[in-house]
Amino acid sequence: MIPPDIKMPGLDPDDPRPASQQIANHLRAAILTRKLEPGVRLPSQHELARRYGVARETIKSALRVLTSERLIVTRQGSGAFVRARTERPVGLRPHVEAAFDRQHVAIDFAGFSGETLHGLLQEPLDKIRAGQRAPESLSIRILLPDMSGPAAVPTRADTGGDDAMLRERAERIARRHTEAIVESVRELKDLGLMASATAEVRAHRAATLFKLYLLNNEEAFFGFYPIVTHDVTVKGEKLPMHDVLGKDVPLFHFAVSDDDAAESTQYVEQARFWFDSVWSTIAREYPA
Repeated sequence: MIPPDIKMPGLDPDDPRPASQQIANHLRAAILTRKLEPGVRLPSQHELARRYGVARETIKSALRVLTSERLIVTRQGSGAFVRARTERPVGLRPHVEAAFDRQHVAIDFAGFSGETLHGLLQEPLDKIRAGQRAPESLSIRILLPDMSGPAAVPTRADTGGDDAMLRERAERIARRHTEAIVESVRELKDLGLMASATAEVRAHRAATLFKLYLLNNEEAFFGFYPIVTHDVTVKGEKLPMHDVLGKDVPLFHFAVSDDDAAESTQYVEQARFWFDSVWSTIAREYPA
């Protein structure tokens, strides 16, 4: 909540601008000057309407402005929060850990190898084993590129052509991390720590040039994979390759809000639709 020592100005009756714009300006100034720190929860729409003496629709209009400017993020059922580090992409780890506070946890991932996802899941899964978290169910779905045939990446950097050894290398990396995820989730079910726990992996033949995380169908994190050129050693042979830069790519955050028309809400909905469409059509069980 807004700290009590921060006084928000009232509406200026001589200001020709609409009340919603004035309110948005007050909140924007407080955010940009760090009077409202990242992570602070704003008062409810009802409380803001009471403070300013306006209708809730006026407050909704003001919050839509700040949401479109990526200064705040609204979370369904929780309220509006000052976006963390508004000038930069967000970190994913605390959001993944928070997702496990729910009774029913759903995580969907589309990307190149699942290596980062594996690292993100280790701590929350360890907390379930230690009895520090106790969700009732867990569902993880992972979409990866099919490396059984020629692909856009990885390819040879010197010729631009396909190389089976590079594809096999990429497949080994992906399999190592996805199998560890699947086994860890299966263990939770076998130990009786969860009523339902599933992890599925499917592959598709489309080029994978971005990564997408969906958390509990309410938050989406999206980042582009830059293409890089570097040398790798495979079976004792040094090969120049075009590859995706997966680790530490900037991720951008979108969350479902109470406003169905909000850009962030629509992004999450379309991301879910895209993932489900690929999962149920061109994706196949990950090759054994």
